[in-house]
Amino acid sequence: MTATGAGPTLVLVLAVAVLVGCGVILLLERSLTRVLLGVIMLGNGVNLLILLGGRPGGAPIVGTGSVQRMSDPLPQAMVLTAIVITFGFTAFLLAVAYRSWYLSGDDEVPDDLEDRQIIRRAGRNEMGAVDLGGEGPNGDPEQVDPEPARRRLRRGEET
Repeated sequence: MTATGAGPTLVLVLAVAVLVGCGVILLLERSLTRVLLGVIMLGNGVNLLILLGGRPGGAPIVGTGSVQRMSDPLPQAMVLTAIVITFGFTAFLLAVAYRSWYLSGDDEVPDDLEDRQIIRRAGRNEMGAVDLGGEGPNGDPEQVDPEPARRRLRRGEET
């Protein structure tokens, strides 16, 4: 904030822009570690943006000064809530990244089969097949007809 309390300085606005921009770029990566760092940077940038929305002033404690000179406590409470949510989401992503690294040896998200088909079709400049429906499960290879669920046997009954 400025010395007169008029609003945010250009440095703080640029810090928000850099944190949010870098966070979004990292979120678009395939590595879960970079996605985790992107979530952290994006969360910090948004928290700073929320704080910039409040008015500067004294501590918001009744009896310590005039009400007009107190800071707005709502952005501070919102940032504390956002910090807790970001921490929980960060812990979840960290667990997912660790599990992926433990199972496969790296934390990169693999391509889906559909992703590879779309990339091949785009390379050949061809459109996807239109499914008009009505062929039934035997006439359309895209349709899957699951087998009926097996009944559980009651105790005492044998097959």
